[in-house]
Amino acid sequence: MTTPLIIASHNEGKVREFRELLAPFGFDVKSASELNLAEPEETGNTFEANADLKAVAAAKASSMLSLADDSGLVVTALDDAPGIYSARWAGTSKDFAQAMGRVARELHQVGQEPTGSAAYFVCVLSLAYHDGRIRTIRGEIHGTLTFPPRGEKGFGYDPIFIPSGYTQTFGEMDPATKNAISHRAKAFATLTDYLNTERAA
Repeated sequence: MTTPLIIASHNEGKVREFRELLAPFGFDVKSASELNLAEPEETGNTFEANADLKAVAAAKASSMLSLADDSGLVVTALDDAPGIYSARWAGTSKDFAQAMGRVARELHQVGQEPTGSAAYFVCVLSLAYHDGRIRTIRGEIHGTLTFPPRGEKGFGYDPIFIPSGYTQTFGEMDPATKNAISHRAKAFATLTDYLNTERAA
């Protein structure tokens, strides 16, 4: 029998990436939206706190193993904004074109040229068990911003982020390439080690 696992997210792009990254483990993956689970308010002041509260809420509501992430774009010249507010900058309509425009405007306001500005993506994964145990993992990838946005293969802020050592944005990259190097991939690599250890125990 496969183990049920809830992805505590209503973001279909994120759920799709999670399914691909979890495929080798044979979980029966469901999303929070598929199960009509409510999205908890993200009241934490760190990526870790928000990931934990989302995973715990899904685990309690479903009595199943639940995986959540909190991720975002950190722009050094903007005092690490948007950070944990990355999704909120896109508004209730999740308009990331608007959010990317805001990044450019705010960089101009602080006298920083948007293209070439240092930035990095953060992904914190939280694996919550229905018995209350939590495993929290962090991954990062650093790079620079580019404007105007380029590419339609990713989601969120992907079209303005070029990872160090590459010339394409995440929005232009083949998904397999992005999934091999992203902040989420780095966090998942650590999660994979943990899951393999759990399986062997």
